Amino acid sequence: MKIVQRAQSGFTLIELMIVVAIIGILAAVALPAYNNYTKKAKFSEVVLGSQGVKSAVEVCAQDLNTVTGCTGGTNGIPADDSTGSKYVASIATANGVITVTPKAVDGITAADTYILTPTLDAAGKVTWSTAGSGCLTSQLCK
Repeated sequence: MKIVQRAQSGFTLIELMIVVAIIGILAAVALPAYNNYTKKAKFSEVVLGSQGVKSAVEVCAQDLNTVTGCTGGTNGIPADDSTGSKYVASIATANGVITVTPKAVDGITAADTYILTPTLDAAGKVTWSTAGSGCLTSQLCK
């Protein structure tokens, strides 16, 4: 007489619990990182909103040999814009300093301002600083 043994198939309960725990840990780490990534992607529209004005301020600063007077609506600088877009509420320029205020939407707040401050060196080169921007504290523009 021949004894036939059946092969055990499937997973034990502890193996399934370990898999569920690993997936839970990965989700706990990945979801906040993904949410921050999507907010940064949306905030890139705020940063891009400043690019046209930034170029105009650089030309103005080189023409005047100072950033004083490079204000929205004068000296070739586009007029301040309060119509905005999906993520930009307004863009304002005063003496070369560009302030882009975002709309409070999709995790971005109005306090996450993007402020560009120009410095004109002796050679006529303009360098930009984001010091004082609200987006630095939320790490959207780092």
